[in-house]
Amino acid sequence: MKSFLTVLVLVLVLWGESIFAKVNIDRNKLVGNIIKNALESYHYLTMKIDDQVSQKAFQEYLKRIDYGKQMLLQSDIKTLEVFQNKMDDEMVNGDAKIVAESMKIVQDRVKSIEKWKDEFIAKKFNFDEKESIEVDSEKRQFAKTEEELKEYWRKVIKQAVLLRYLDLDEEQSDDPNSPTNKKKKKTNVKKKKMSEAELWKEAYSAVDKKYKNYFQRILKDDADDYMEKFYNSISMIFDPHTTYLPPKKKEDFDIDISGSLEGIGAVLQEDGSYIKVVSIVPGGAAWRQKELEVEDVILAVGQGEKEPVNLIDMRVDDAVRYIRGPKNTQVKLTVKKVDGSRKTIAITRDVVQIGASFAKSSILEMKGLNKKIGYIHLPKFYRDFDENQRNCSDDVKKEIDYLKSKKVDAIILDLRNNTGGALEDARIMSGFFIDKGPVVQIRNTRGSMEVLRDTDPEVNYDGPLIVMTNIFSASASEIVAGALQDYKRAVIIGGEHTHGKGTVQAVVNLNQTPLLSMFGPTMGALKVTIQKFYRVTGGSTQYKGITPDIILPDPYGYAENREQDLDYSLKWDQVEKQAYTTWGKGKIDLALLKKRSSDRIKQNQRVRRVVESVEYLSKKRKETLMPISLSEVKAREEEATQMTKKLKLEEANEDVLVSDYEESLKNSEGFAVDLKDPKWKKDFEQRKEEWIKALRQDANLEEALYVANDMISLQNGVALSPATGN
Repeated sequence: MKSFLTVLVLVLVLWGESIFAKVNIDRNKLVGNIIKNALESYHYLTMKIDDQVSQKAFQEYLKRIDYGKQMLLQSDIKTLEVFQNKMDDEMVNGDAKIVAESMKIVQDRVKSIEKWKDEFIAKKFNFDEKESIEVDSEKRQFAKTEEELKEYWRKVIKQAVLLRYLDLDEEQSDDPNSPTNKKKKKTNVKKKKMSEAELWKEAYSAVDKKYKNYFQRILKDDADDYMEKFYNSISMIFDPHTTYLPPKKKEDFDIDISGSLEGIGAVLQEDGSYIKVVSIVPGGAAWRQKELEVEDVILAVGQGEKEPVNLIDMRVDDAVRYIRGPKNTQVKLTVKKVDGSRKTIAITRDVVQIGASFAKSSILEMKGLNKKIGYIHLPKFYRDFDENQRNCSDDVKKEIDYLKSKKVDAIILDLRNNTGGALEDARIMSGFFIDKGPVVQIRNTRGSMEVLRDTDPEVNYDGPLIVMTNIFSASASEIVAGALQDYKRAVIIGGEHTHGKGTVQAVVNLNQTPLLSMFGPTMGALKVTIQKFYRVTGGSTQYKGITPDIILPDPYGYAENREQDLDYSLKWDQVEKQAYTTWGKGKIDLALLKKRSSDRIKQNQRVRRVVESVEYLSKKRKETLMPISLSEVKAREEEATQMTKKLKLEEANEDVLVSDYEESLKNSEGFAVDLKDPKWKKDFEQRKEEWIKALRQDANLEEALYVANDMISLQNGVALSPATGN
């Protein structure tokens, strides 16, 4: 009888597993076919997913499961190569055998590496021995044998221990100018000084804990995580911005584009096995409730009368999904305080506005120039597509109106680090500064052209205008900068080029079919490139980006992450020019502005340090063979520290005066500022201080103020010589 029951249980288990596998295959088949059809039907390239795509996707898949060539052996690659012409077929039939095989291989390798890590930590290292490790995976091959892979990981763990030791040593340094001591002074943190033996013991322990968590995170990746890599390996071959968004990432995408979410308003991060609060969003639900504090550890989350969910050993991106929820619903957090006590905190969720996403302004003045310059910082082109919700166009218009009421002499629109967002806001915002006319041309998959126009003859601001860009200004930022440059409406100031993303993506919701309801409440979405941007002059913003009128050294100029640096990026081309009328009011002598700016920056030591910093970092990027002996690493770090001290713009230019930040902060945060509340007052003063310091340290903004002064003088009929000065 016992034997019969055992067989019966085994049959039921196997039957259940087969049904589960069948459901998964059917689900993957449905999702895979929807993605395939969407890619082939909607993508700009009108490309078919075939064996040729599969071969390229296979190489991309290897990067996604082992980007650093740290897990797989060459024999593992050989095993997986049988699938390199089958990924297109497996996408259609739903039975992605490459996923099951690669998942098993990676997990087996990780378990072996974890055992090696324990062995290395137990044996300790000889840090007097001179050896090195290649940290650039492009310069390494996959290991041929387990022995070779083990030797690589010995060096990885050794380097990690050494660097952690040096960090700990620096943390208890007596040097008052060290970054750590400056932070300790600010936070009044005092710790007992460790002995040399204690430093090494702590370094080994910290690295042991770090890699234990790292390996556990990899082992937690399930079939759905690998299917995401599978789908995105194929979508990547179309272009780098076409992406499958599983449900969790679709939610993050919606939050990012709108600049708001419904939750408690706390920033969380993983701290070992725990989820820790690192900051509270001012004005958010947790901030108003006042009980949740920075450094609190969240142990569990409860919803109503349901059993609380344990968050220990949970990934932070999974944990936040239990904490987020609809407005006016309650969440109960079980937290451990810094003093060790436990407490359950009930918080009613609300809309959390992510203030760092929104437009802000100030009035800037430079001593000796006697000019008031309005400064608007726009971090992204945000738009909440729900009716009557906020968008960047309305916010920037409010800032323009406010600055005009203060009678500023010019405006600087800062689009640096703005990677884009809603296309409609690029059209509207360009219209704030021109009479009317075409703003951008768009070509779709079928080659049809659409022209987005500013049809409103009202000009919200007609004075001297500067737009600031850098290597991270992309998409909608490039549309605005390009249009205002083509209309000769603004002077564009920035690095040698912008990012060069001139494509439009649409989000296809994979749930929009009744068949998917049987597989769960949500299946995610596909972000697919469907169109390409062209300037009114006919040239595309794609690949090449925008070249500013006045070129300044870009602090991020060493980075190799422009559109043209990305694999499978679409190439530049051009279409017919549109008819448009350039700006006729307050024409300026651009050649003279460039000459005066060039003369100034040659003499500006702050700008010169930016140039030297870019040159130094560009050189360091190429140095990828890293020493892992104590003496060599110390010498290298000392050199880097001295160079950082030499090049870093730590001092603020006190000649730059910043005002009217408080009014802008009220607008950007979207709630009333109560300076009588000590908690708000302290937070406000800290953020105001950080804002002003950042503006005063900005060498390129300083030069933009001088250019604005020149533009104002030219508009007022004041003759300027090419020489420096006013």
